[in-house]
Amino acid sequence: MKIYINGKFYSKENAKISVFDHGLLYGDGVFEGIRSYNCLVFKLDEHIDRLYESAHTIMLKIPLAKKELAKAVIATLKANALRDAYIRLIVTRGQGDLGLDPRKCTGNSSIIIIVDKIKLYPEKLYKKGMEIITVATTRNSHETLNPQIKCLNYLNNILAKIEAVHLGYEEALMLNDSGYVAECTGDNVFIVSKGELYTPPECMGALRGVTRDTVLDIANELQIPKHEHVFSRHEVYIADECFLTGTAAEIIPVVKVDGRVIGSGKPGKMTLNLTKKFKTLTKTAGTKY
Repeated sequence: MKIYINGKFYSKENAKISVFDHGLLYGDGVFEGIRSYNCLVFKLDEHIDRLYESAHTIMLKIPLAKKELAKAVIATLKANALRDAYIRLIVTRGQGDLGLDPRKCTGNSSIIIIVDKIKLYPEKLYKKGMEIITVATTRNSHETLNPQIKCLNYLNNILAKIEAVHLGYEEALMLNDSGYVAECTGDNVFIVSKGELYTPPECMGALRGVTRDTVLDIANELQIPKHEHVFSRHEVYIADECFLTGTAAEIIPVVKVDGRVIGSGKPGKMTLNLTKKFKTLTKTAGTKY
């Protein structure tokens, strides 16, 4: 494995940044998870755009232009000779002192690119569907840490994941502070009701996921009525179908939530159709390397 750090490649054993980097000390930085399929990087421009948006909001200057960063991603994939990969793109605030003040970070930001394989959930769950549970940890509010900022501080999601794991589940549904469905610990959530598709809007605490937006685009092509709409757990329980989306997760069906069977208790027809279309798209669209 060759890892990119600030323009150079290092082995996994020698890939290091300073322990004084504020990305490590305080989670002060941003990241993106990206996928490549058959030497095509899926939605690379969209991921890089979102990275720069997150960085802009936390007033972190990325020392490379977008095109240069995209080239660095491609170079890292080539260096590792992976046709199908998960790409973790990280930008930290850089080296500073032990205080919070980002002005003390006099060193350059650290740009790190890691490429590897990933399998977020067991393969059997993609076939038979997943059971999830709602946890007590609520999604960060926009007034504290805006969920649209994909930052290195993921403790909110991790705490929810810990709850799910301790209860014997792979994934957890997170509500916002008003009790409405926001997202899962690492995925966006969709429900299907009476042939129409619903997902929470960004204002509810849902990250605007790249895979989420892709599914909405596919739904538009298939002329499926779609809505970014507020809904509660009640609407999830009585839905005909439910599924989750994410770069690492792709599309995974959900068949039971909080002990309530969703629809027929099996992956639904719309979920399967969207998944088929998504897989076809990942094989034919993307930035080649």
